[in-house]
Amino acid sequence: MAYKGFYRDMEIKNLKKVAQRILKAIENKEKIILFSDSDLDGVTSLIILKETIENLGGKVKLVYFSFREDGYGLNKKALRFLKSKAPALLICLDLGIGNFEEVKLAKKYGFEVIIVDHHDILGKLPPASIIVDPKQKGDRSLFNFLANVGIVFKLSKEILPKSLFKELEKSFLELAALGTIADLMPQIGENKEIIEKGIESLKTSERIGIRVFFERKGTVPIWGLSPNSKTNSESASRIISLLNAGQQEKDNLTETYLILSASEISKARKILSILLRKNKKRKLKIKEIILEVEKRVSKQKPQPIVFEGKNNWSLVHLGSAASKICQKYKKPIFLFKEKKNLILGSVRSPKGINNLEALKSCSKFLKTYGGHPQASGFYLKEENLERFKNCLIEYYNPNDTN
Repeated sequence: MAYKGFYRDMEIKNLKKVAQRILKAIENKEKIILFSDSDLDGVTSLIILKETIENLGGKVKLVYFSFREDGYGLNKKALRFLKSKAPALLICLDLGIGNFEEVKLAKKYGFEVIIVDHHDILGKLPPASIIVDPKQKGDRSLFNFLANVGIVFKLSKEILPKSLFKELEKSFLELAALGTIADLMPQIGENKEIIEKGIESLKTSERIGIRVFFERKGTVPIWGLSPNSKTNSESASRIISLLNAGQQEKDNLTETYLILSASEISKARKILSILLRKNKKRKLKIKEIILEVEKRVSKQKPQPIVFEGKNNWSLVHLGSAASKICQKYKKPIFLFKEKKNLILGSVRSPKGINNLEALKSCSKFLKTYGGHPQASGFYLKEENLERFKNCLIEYYNPNDTN
């Protein structure tokens, strides 16, 4: 069956250029490094591109995930680690569009940098060799709503011969659906098609890392997911919830990546068992953050934003906590933690409020920031924290004279 949305004549700017560059790298046996965000959109993007390259006989030298604790997107800690691998083709997935200085540093180290991202442009573009981002000037708004994995899905189709893409399409659609749902992209247009086709085959997936979720002992589901008792959407939501618990660092990889790319059922089972335990702890930690923030807010005079932080909060939990708090207070939520005199934070805001514009307005106090209008992140020196807060309050409530 043909999926109408996937075969439109209109193209994403530079998608063919990136496809041609990757094919050249495969042909010339160049070193390829895939560098991705550690969330599910980033992980699924990386797996699709890695398997695309490998199915053409290419070899990915290294995969590396960016963790929030190390900085936003392409960061200096990662580049110091990767420096010895240069020269190489460094492909950034679901990140990089706001990493101006880091891209310069990567080039200085000898990397050729390609960025495939879907986050908002922060006024200018970093000096990468090729950039794919539907939000850049000269692209079409038709693709603005795609998750990064949706873009990589289309990139894979551009790279692979038609017959080989058709063989892999079902498996790639399953990953694309999970990444698109997890990144809270609007379920319209091509996103809707990706999700519908992707989750339709989850229960019969050939991918070990997905199939393991539906294992049964007789008629009893071992892991809580039964092909007979759950709808496609419920199954997808449950899988995403567990996969989100595996975003923390494990030798520069994530358990999310390890399970979805697993080639042995025994390894997938072991990782899923770990994810189940981590998910319980994750939910408790998020609940603790929410309760503490609500307690603090109840003692404060009303403000246009919620701006709270604590040193021992984990950055990986702040986005989920901020989302839930945002649902209750219907105002922008800024949650953060301190690490070595650096403030690392997550932002969530209600529909209709663009928190990226707020961050841009107060960017003189920030080291870096980026993301989506309703979900983003920021980093700054601790010494600028109070000025940053006051700037945000003034931005959201400019007429307040108190």
